[in-house]
Amino acid sequence: MNTNMKPKVTVIGSSSMDLVVTSSKRPGAGETVLGDSFKTVPGGKGANQAVAAARLGAEVFMIGRIGDDTYGEAILNNFKQNQVLVDYVEPVTDMESGTAHIILAEGDNSIIVVKAANNEVTPHYIDKAANVIRKSDIVLIQQEIPEETVEYVASICKEAGVPLLLNPAPARAISQAVIENATYITPNEHEAQMMFAGEKLQDSLRKYPNKLVVTEGKNGVRYYDGKEEVVVPAFVVEAVDTTGAGDTFNAAFAVALAEGKSMTDSISFANLAASISVTKFGAQGGMPTRQEVEAKLK
Repeated sequence: MNTNMKPKVTVIGSSSMDLVVTSSKRPGAGETVLGDSFKTVPGGKGANQAVAAARLGAEVFMIGRIGDDTYGEAILNNFKQNQVLVDYVEPVTDMESGTAHIILAEGDNSIIVVKAANNEVTPHYIDKAANVIRKSDIVLIQQEIPEETVEYVASICKEAGVPLLLNPAPARAISQAVIENATYITPNEHEAQMMFAGEKLQDSLRKYPNKLVVTEGKNGVRYYDGKEEVVVPAFVVEAVDTTGAGDTFNAAFAVALAEGKSMTDSISFANLAASISVTKFGAQGGMPTRQEVEAKLK
């Protein structure tokens, strides 16, 4: 990649509106409690990763679907404000945008995701953007869109020789073809357990050197470099809201790899970006700019 040019990052995935309620108490079945605040903030794993990558200095194309509703308009405007290219974010007629209904209570979150328009990110829809995918320095994909779309994108990337970073969240079974075709796979510990059920983590890591990258929260990030297991330490900060930290990590990791940084340096850069992201409210609220990360690096 020409180092003078912005890395070309394509994100394929979900866009939604997060409806966030904070409360001191989580309601039980049939119970009503009084909440403290309510906010609507743009979210969805795909959208979060696209915004994070754009803020970190990449040229980002988002490939996704929204509803033909006010949430869809807000999602689109948010992309534009963050310099994400939206040529392939099309509204679905007579369908609502995806939503995530989030309760922040008792120091943790409960989330219900309604996919809605995100289910329309189909292989057929992907064909419209095939040229953009083939010209990318790296492609990012997650699992809030149909399974067959992830498989299809993985095969396009493999055929075109474009690196694919699969963030296997939310967790579900993944075909062996996708595992083989992906260049990088970034599960957290729980997702890794589900993907490689009945297998020790160290055996899974050895099986996929420099591909399987397991995020372990404050314990850092673990991968196998072909000779030994490497743990890249996390940066310790006072967390305000951890929503979106994983999305920031994946975006930053992709940007750094696209810029030609080494595996360890790319993970370290991503860890730093993720650590900054948790210091403010909302999935996208704390996502840092390139300047903020560079300043912290110094």
